[in-house]
Amino acid sequence: MEENKVLEPLEYGELVVSATPHLRSSNTVRQEMLNVCIALMPALFAAVYFFGLRSLIITAVSVGACVLSEYIYEKITQREISIGDFSAVVTGILLAYNLPVSIPLPMVALGGVFAIIIVKQLFGGLGANFMNPALGARAFLMASWSSHMANFTVPRTDMVSAPTYLSGAMDEGIIISVKDAFIGNMGGCIGEVSALALLIGAIYLIAKKIISLRIPLVYIGSTVIVLLLCGIPMADIPLQILSGGLILGAFFMATDYVTAPVSRKGQIIFALGCGIFTALIRVFGALPEGVSYSILVMNAASPLIEQLTMPKPFGRGGSNK
Repeated sequence: MEENKVLEPLEYGELVVSATPHLRSSNTVRQEMLNVCIALMPALFAAVYFFGLRSLIITAVSVGACVLSEYIYEKITQREISIGDFSAVVTGILLAYNLPVSIPLPMVALGGVFAIIIVKQLFGGLGANFMNPALGARAFLMASWSSHMANFTVPRTDMVSAPTYLSGAMDEGIIISVKDAFIGNMGGCIGEVSALALLIGAIYLIAKKIISLRIPLVYIGSTVIVLLLCGIPMADIPLQILSGGLILGAFFMATDYVTAPVSRKGQIIFALGCGIFTALIRVFGALPEGVSYSILVMNAASPLIEQLTMPKPFGRGGSNK
């Protein structure tokens, strides 16, 4: 995905052939990514408040690893240096937000390298990757060091480990209220605990028309419906929405331009799949959370969804009379 360029006026009879899409906008990739970075800042402030300055260090290491990996790879392969578009920065922030505050810093850096080199650049760079790089790296770290990835910390306790559960109860007998879950006063990954901070950022993205509500609302709504069908009590639904990475995933990762379908019908199918898988993993899976894997599964299905929901070209498909 390249920055938009202003086309010179055409001479009479001159034909320009270019790649799709042909609809142009004054927005650039850099502007879009900067706006996403701004939208993610409230969650970073909340992470520092609840988990301390180590949240900031983890985010800095993740962003640094992603940006440096992209620069070195493109330098070695003699490709145009693209770190100025801030896409690697966004990947680094999102990866950090999917990590617990107690994770060792070398693992954070390795996750950043994996996200950029393996998931993004080896498939052609921005616009060519078939899955969200941050979620791909999270899945890699979870598969490799699951004990570190599931070692959540009680907020403001000097990194005293305490695993959390979606039911709202923790091993230490602490009950998480809906208010605490909304504000972020609970254990979890550093960037996903505060629904309030994430929703402030989401409102900013919606106001800037960078994302629409279609995917997030269908994703969250379908998760709730399947959870209810699976026997989860209605009283537990608010915590199911606010706990884990559902808000972060629905607004900031499932809406990724590259890995989600473009058509409206395709986006609805994509979001439905994310919601169904998230609920099923939460209820029947061995993992405490299913957002990351659900989005990755639907990322892989996006090309097929796009093909099946592609609108018919104008002037075709009608009967001849």
